[in-house]
Amino acid sequence: MNTFPLLVASDLDGTIVRSDGTISARTVAAFARVEAAGARFALVTGRPPRVMRGIAETFGDRGTAICSNGAVEYDMRTGTVTARHLIQPEQLAAAARALRAAIPGIGLAVERPDGRAADDLYQAVSWDANATIPRPGDRALFGEPAAKLLARHLGYGPDELLALAVPVLDGLVSVTHSNGKGLIEAAATGVSKASAIAELAAARGISAAQVIAFGDMPNDLPLLTWAGISCAVANAHPAVLAAATRVIGGHDDDGVAEHLEGLYP
Repeated sequence: MNTFPLLVASDLDGTIVRSDGTISARTVAAFARVEAAGARFALVTGRPPRVMRGIAETFGDRGTAICSNGAVEYDMRTGTVTARHLIQPEQLAAAARALRAAIPGIGLAVERPDGRAADDLYQAVSWDANATIPRPGDRALFGEPAAKLLARHLGYGPDELLALAVPVLDGLVSVTHSNGKGLIEAAATGVSKASAIAELAAARGISAAQVIAFGDMPNDLPLLTWAGISCAVANAHPAVLAAATRVIGGHDDDGVAEHLEGLYP
């Protein structure tokens, strides 16, 4: 009888992606051990599918990726989107109005499975800083379903921004953050990393008790709370460190790989 978890669900950035943006060969080998033992793995990320090609290649085009904080399932073997849970235009527009009223000067953007767009105030930083972002005006921006609504105000930290946004977005979207600079992220109501992994597990006859999850930021909290075993990397947000059932080595020390090596010898 198998005594190891049947499904491994891991965040990417800050969890298995190192500070220099790389994933170590040791980490890739550890996930290969998971599959060799007869278990499955899924990468669970806030990233959109359009930036997952390199990750899929790193893992040898194996496994499933849950993208956009649970909104999109991406098959890393074929590069295709296999499931979508999108914010509908009515909720998208209402959330935008609520954020603009509560946080003057906030910039908004949307992620769709096939691209993104933003309003005139949204500032792209970090990995998307040099990309050209379409700015089509509100009617087009909020007129189609979206995987994520992004909101950025560089005058606030992500925890501060989240505290302001949660009460005004209640019932419209599910909002969280992943420590982006002055950034919060929203998905459709009820959509999270946990809801997506629960669907994936149920389709394969795997219970929550048979799932181990790894993460580092508030957008990982629903998944870590749902999974039978939850692990926070040592560099995680304080709320994640408090919520996880155990704390493991940090992302720069291949903490997830080390833990998996002990579970899947």
